[in-house]
Amino acid sequence: MSETRLSLKARGSLLTSETEQLRILSEIKGCPPFDERMRRAALDPLYATGIAVFQMNLGKLCNQTCRHCHVDAAPDRREVMTRETAQQCLKALERTDIPTIDITGGAPELNPHFRWVVTEARALGRHVIDRCNLSVLLLPSQADLAAFLAGHQVEIIASLPYYRPAQTDAQRGEGVFEKSIAALRLLNRIGYGVQGSGLILNLVHNPVGAFLPPKQEAIEAQFRKELAHRYEVGFNHLYTITNMPISRFLEFLMETGNFEGYMERLANAFNPAAAAGVMCRNTLSVGWDGTLYDCDFNQMLDLPVGYGTPRHIADFDPAALDHRRIITGNHCYGCTAGTGSSCGGTLI
Repeated sequence: MSETRLSLKARGSLLTSETEQLRILSEIKGCPPFDERMRRAALDPLYATGIAVFQMNLGKLCNQTCRHCHVDAAPDRREVMTRETAQQCLKALERTDIPTIDITGGAPELNPHFRWVVTEARALGRHVIDRCNLSVLLLPSQADLAAFLAGHQVEIIASLPYYRPAQTDAQRGEGVFEKSIAALRLLNRIGYGVQGSGLILNLVHNPVGAFLPPKQEAIEAQFRKELAHRYEVGFNHLYTITNMPISRFLEFLMETGNFEGYMERLANAFNPAAAAGVMCRNTLSVGWDGTLYDCDFNQMLDLPVGYGTPRHIADFDPAALDHRRIITGNHCYGCTAGTGSSCGGTLI
């Protein structure tokens, strides 16, 4: 057993310390530093190319506790974006023509201001995405949530690790697959994922284990066939996303002895073309407390925007943020391996 695994076991859990995660990621044996690989590819330093996606993390409260969750979200988390911070986000948006608002969590729908944010963002004429875990739609308190989303033409991006129960429940909790299918059927009934309805339902596939996702086009065709045949469920597109070596998934890698092998696999698959198109170049991530980040993953490692860029939504400055220098680290191998990975699936 490695020294890092012993250290992890002695501490009980690394999830309380972003600093410890960064230390572990920076001391990978046999894995060249990410910034060095970027320099070789003539991509360091990396700069933003403008903000096309304004991503709001409404908090870490969730009705599930998934093993791969990079947010470390759970039912007992109390970090939730306040109405004041949400208002600051919307005021910032009014000053821009950013077309897409990407709302995430936790389960963002459990934030008491979620529906207000959606309504206001739509009133500004922006396209709104809700990153939904599906099971939240079945909560008694959210009985009208699906209808609300449809009424505001919100795009739903829903997590579904696999089209069979065993793999999904192993990652997301016992019984989650059955709830997910029930939620997908509900969404289909009101038009989501139905051709011509204008209601977009996209799925997200994360590998159940320490390996890279398969080709997006191939797994999408497989999901489409199996979900239709087994459950009469339809959707628009499927995105594959690489599991990031942070938070709970990092803990899983360390506990199972897969950390160094997984990082070596990511580093060996480094693709300069994917690195050139990483989502942080056109995305701004806003944390539940209003802190600004280059991406959701940097947010979970407590790596706010740097190099003199304003760090809070109250100080939002489009000119400074549009072409800011981006903070990178070894965790970024997760987005640049193979065909790349982003909140919108593969990059190339």
